[in-house]
Amino acid sequence: MSDFHLYLISKKIDPSAFERGDNPLYQEFERAFTYLHQSSFTSQKLFLLNKLRRKFLYENPEIIK
Repeated sequence: MSDFHLYLISKKIDPSAFERGDNPLYQEFERAFTYLHQSSFTSQKLFLLNKLRRKFLYENPEIIK
C-alpha cells in the first residue's frame, strides 16, 4: 500500500473508489502528493479533499494511521 493510499484512508477517503471514480484527478493528486509535504498538500487541497470525502467516503471503521 502506498503512502498516498494511507493518506487518503487517514482522511476517510476510499482510495480504490476515488481511483475508479475520477482517475484523472486521482493521478493528479498522487503526482502532487509525491512532490509536496503532507501538510502542504492538505492545506492546498483541503476544499477538494472535503468534497472527495463526501463522494468517496471510506467506511471501514479501522482507520490506518
